[in-house]
Amino acid sequence: MAETINTKNIGLRGVKVADTRISDVDGTNGVLIYRGFRIEQLAERSTFVETAYLLLHDRLPNAQELELFKKGIKEARQIPGFVLEAIKQLPKTSAPMDVLQASIPLLGMADPDLADDSREANLRKAVRLISRVPAVVAAWHRIRNGQDLLPPDDGLSHAGNFLWQLTGARPDAEIAKDLDTCLVLHADHSFNASTFACREVVSTQAHLYAGVAAGVGALSGSLHGGANAQVMKMLEALKNERDVPGWVRKQLDDGRKIMGMGHAIYKTTDPRARFLKDMCFQLGKKLNEEHWCRLSAQIEETAVAELAKRGKTTIKPNVDFYSAPVYHMMGIPADMMTPVFAVSRIAGWTAHIIEEKFGDAQGKPALYRPSSEYTGNYCGKEACTYTPIEERT
Repeated sequence: MAETINTKNIGLRGVKVADTRISDVDGTNGVLIYRGFRIEQLAERSTFVETAYLLLHDRLPNAQELELFKKGIKEARQIPGFVLEAIKQLPKTSAPMDVLQASIPLLGMADPDLADDSREANLRKAVRLISRVPAVVAAWHRIRNGQDLLPPDDGLSHAGNFLWQLTGARPDAEIAKDLDTCLVLHADHSFNASTFACREVVSTQAHLYAGVAAGVGALSGSLHGGANAQVMKMLEALKNERDVPGWVRKQLDDGRKIMGMGHAIYKTTDPRARFLKDMCFQLGKKLNEEHWCRLSAQIEETAVAELAKRGKTTIKPNVDFYSAPVYHMMGIPADMMTPVFAVSRIAGWTAHIIEEKFGDAQGKPALYRPSSEYTGNYCGKEACTYTPIEERT
């Protein structure tokens, strides 16, 4: 008899729901590919803006195309006035991801192409969002702290300008380049939870901004993009801990997680985590803050060894584990780390939305409408009989 495979109640793990040409994850061997290029190549040799072009256009640009793409991003950096005014009315205690999610539909209302669902219009909308998501993230951070908003600096790179508008300091060139590499590493990751949310929403023929708003909502969860903030909270709590291995063992003995360890797909070390670990130590040495990296490495080494003793040999660091100390050393607060994830992932989200809308990999678009199995049995096999309220006891 053929083996029966249960696909219910497993979070769609291993269930292939569509084809894609955008990215591929080999969790067994720790390989991540964007449009045919391994992440290692792109992180070492490309830039975030060039990688965004690759994701959106299915090829690397020539020099002229890249300059035009950069120009489009720079020209769209100003946040429409009514969007800024609306953001300023929000409670200063609002979570940054909630503010970003609320801002996406407002940005859509300001987009002259909102009602145009052609490929060309969607590409223009994607460029505007790649430009404006970092602007909104930086603006909210300054608004909530009572600081003046800063104009964009077109002399800086995409990552460098974001750091400038966020912190008010012109970033060191090497640190700006490191952040740019982080954005490349986070730009896409196949059918993760937020990308699937984007695609599911636009499969209804909703516009691109509706899809992105759904993606931001999914990314806000602690099991997805929110994990890096939790990693930083862990590191802050342990910075004066004398027995880190003992703390790790107790966490595991008590059935608690080590934040930033393990991944839904990878059964070995996340290839992005390797880059970020090296970056952490280089940046830590530059800024005299290597203690964050040594603490992270100690947690990693102990956790991997202890988990192996418990038969869990596939739980290794994921992208959030080392991105947390890296972002912290760049001056990015813990609760802004997930929004920075969105600053990068907006490139992948918009690429997937366009692929979904036009059926680029699937042949033709299809509305997502999965089935479920009803397990309620409130009145036996027959349906319940409605009793008027005055007759109920």
